[in-house]
Amino acid sequence: MSVSADAGDGIRATREGEFVLMVVTTDRYHTRVMASPIAYQRPDPVLWDPEMRTRHADFEANGFTHLDRVLDDRQVRGCLSEVARLGEEPELRGDERIVREKGTSAVRSIFDIANLSLVVSDAIEESGAAGIAAEILGSQVYVHQSRLNYKPGFRGGAFYWHADFETWHAEDGMPAPRAVSASIALTDNHHFNGPLMVMPGSHRTFLQCAGSTPPRYFEESLVDEIPRVGVPNEQMISEQYDQHGIEVVTGAAGSMTLFDSNLLHASAGNISPVPRANIFVVFNSVDNALEPPYCGAAPRPEFLAARR
Repeated sequence: MSVSADAGDGIRATREGEFVLMVVTTDRYHTRVMASPIAYQRPDPVLWDPEMRTRHADFEANGFTHLDRVLDDRQVRGCLSEVARLGEEPELRGDERIVREKGTSAVRSIFDIANLSLVVSDAIEESGAAGIAAEILGSQVYVHQSRLNYKPGFRGGAFYWHADFETWHAEDGMPAPRAVSASIALTDNHHFNGPLMVMPGSHRTFLQCAGSTPPRYFEESLVDEIPRVGVPNEQMISEQYDQHGIEVVTGAAGSMTLFDSNLLHASAGNISPVPRANIFVVFNSVDNALEPPYCGAAPRPEFLAARR
């Protein structure tokens, strides 16, 4: 078992059996600090293959790109049917891969969706997301995490401002922000039903977060709209807004948004009558294999962070 500790720059403490191992590493993205967190320019590139700079110039500059019609209507309907089926599947009742809105039975997320549903897995492949991610990351890729995010009408919860890489680094041991996320719309994403909001250009700045990571913290953070650990403070978010502004990413069902793992993003709650559903899949470079979590906690379950 691992112990959660802020062991300082470049040092991670893990407990195995009765022995505590102090592993000295070079942590260029030290976070979950006890002192005041800081922001600094990421030392790693956005595009890992220089030959792709022209092809993916917008992604390099803004940290995201949007594509229309990567799935047709038939594929979208098939995926939505799978969402309904999995949410009611008796064998999955109580399964920790099904995350429900706090205090309700409404589905918030279904993790491991690519393995739970062949229909969804085929749709992800048909979208072409893996090929684009490989071009951006300059290597072969694998699925680090897949899930379905669902915001029902009237009561869909919010997702607070965060950069995914901070969590994947601290809690999963992802060494560098050499990962790309793809969000594939299964419903129309309007400006009023809780769409993705991003701060273009924020992916170039790493934002430290304060605090230490409690054991099995994912059980709490996946349902809390404002997690207590792993999100930037309000001053940092405001400074990023002053520099980059906010862009709301809308699009029709079947469209796809790819974004950098260090891009600051969020989505508001959905109190409109119109539900929102998106497939979310993360592609990590095979050259960016996970290490022991940098926060010192035990590794999260495989459905949250595939270890290859």
